[in-house]
Amino acid sequence: MRIRLISVASRMPRWVEQGYQEYAKRLPPDLPLELVEIPLATRGKNADVSRLMRREGEQMLAAVQPGERIVTLEVTGRAWSTETLAEQLELWRLDARNVNLMVGGPEGLAEDVSARSDQRWSLSPLTLPHPLVRILLAEQLYRAWTILNRHPYHK
Repeated sequence: MRIRLISVASRMPRWVEQGYQEYAKRLPPDLPLELVEIPLATRGKNADVSRLMRREGEQMLAAVQPGERIVTLEVTGRAWSTETLAEQLELWRLDARNVNLMVGGPEGLAEDVSARSDQRWSLSPLTLPHPLVRILLAEQLYRAWTILNRHPYHK
């Protein structure tokens, strides 16, 4: 099984890339975390934001292969504790399908992406900046893996 973080965003600062990579590289080879960046369309003063979101959503869904699991990150999704995430990770591994974690742009996810979701996950009721979401997701996936493998990191 492979986990893909599919995220609509502009170029991230170096510290974000370093933070994300620090946790992604800790995951074992049989549970790789791959980042797929969908370029954020320029949003000018008169931009048709709904059209831009639809196009970004189409690009996100194009990165998903048929039969793969889609987990959307949405404020209205279900909040998971770290232990619940570990349980989810184990269920995903048993299911043996690749998992795609979908993070939308500044206005959220396109409706088509939400509609295709197998699960909706809320990291927090707070609005989190994209750079922190990327690092937080990688760290929490690593932490969930350490729980499942009784690794001392979680303690």
